[in-house]
Parts: sequence; C-alpha cells; structure tokens
Amino acid sequence: MLHARPVPVLSFAVAMALSFPAPAVQAGFVYYDALLDGPSEFPANASPGTGHALVGYDDTLHTLAITADWTGLIGPTTVAHIHCCTATPGTATVGVAVTPGTLPGFPAGVTSGNYATTVNLTLAGTYTNAFVTNFGGGTVAGAEAALIAGFETGRAYFNIHSSAFPGGEIRGFLERVPAPATAALLALGLAGLGAIRHKRN
Repeated sequence: MLHARPVPVLSFAVAMALSFPAPAVQAGFVYYDALLDGPSEFPANASPGTGHALVGYDDTLHTLAITADWTGLIGPTTVAHIHCCTATPGTATVGVAVTPGTLPGFPAGVTSGNYATTVNLTLAGTYTNAFVTNFGGGTVAGAEAALIAGFETGRAYFNIHSSAFPGGEIRGFLERVPAPATAALLALGLAGLGAIRHKRN
C-alpha cells in the first residue's frame, strides 16, 4: 500500500540539500521518495523504526543520487538496497536490483543514521546479475530502463535490513516527487543549513 507523501523533517531536508546540487532541479533530473516503516514490509512488522529515502535520477549522466535517514530500529542495520520490480505496485517483495551486497558505504551496526551516495547506472556492477538477466534483458542499458520503469510504476522499494529483521526492518515504495515539491524541499534544506551555519558563527 502506497503512503501519502510525508512531510520531511528539517534534518532530512538539510541532508537532501547537501546531497543534491542546486542545478539538479531541472529537466532531466527526476526525484523519487519513500516513507520507510515496518508496516510497509512484507510481511508487515511492528518495528517502531521510521525513515525517509530520496533518489534522484539524472537521465543525462545516467546516475542515481541516493539519500536516506532513519531512526528507532529494533536491531542494528546490516545492509540496504533498492529492490525492483514487484508484480503489483506498492506490495509484495522482489529481489535486489541495486546493488549487490549492499549500497556502497551504507553504515552497518546502527539503529539510527543517515546516508548518501551516487551510483553509476552504466556500470554492470551497480546491479545484481539476477536483475540484469530477469528484468534488463541481459544488458546494462536494459537494466537501467527497467529500474526507472519500476520507479515510475510504484514497483521499486528502498529497504533497510537489520539483525532483528534480516529480510528488512523498514521499507517504502518509491514515488515520483512533483517538481515544485522538490524545489520546496531543497529550499527548506538550504534555509535550515543557513540557519545552522549562522548559529555556529
């Protein structure tokens, strides 16, 4: 079940502003976000953990800029992935699409934290072999197209796994963020960052 669009907390907005360059709010750059929680897992769990994920797709550079924050997990983190593509939008499970093992540099052993990275969608190592074969028609270009199609149709989700829930403690299906909402999110983040810097001076 897809959630209503969450209102991000200031710390998350600041993280977004730090992670995505201001010129990215333009044609060719599309954002997808997700509210992460235990009830969205399949099967659902009662974890009190919550989080957000924001993914920016640059169709010129063929990259994904990924940022997430989370808090209140029952178990310490183990790995995190983007999974795609479920048979039905907003429900069920499917194998990992990006990336094998875990997202690069994702922090393990914590119950709260934040994360940011950029992955190159033109590299075979960005995807699992199963995703390239089963969804990408055996090519990296096909895998990129399938992944973005999964984002657009609500069939891809961001999943944070923990020792308490090896199959995933919190997750959320990625949904496209309308351009005005993206601009507002980044503006809020920049304003918050300015306020923090002013306070430190």
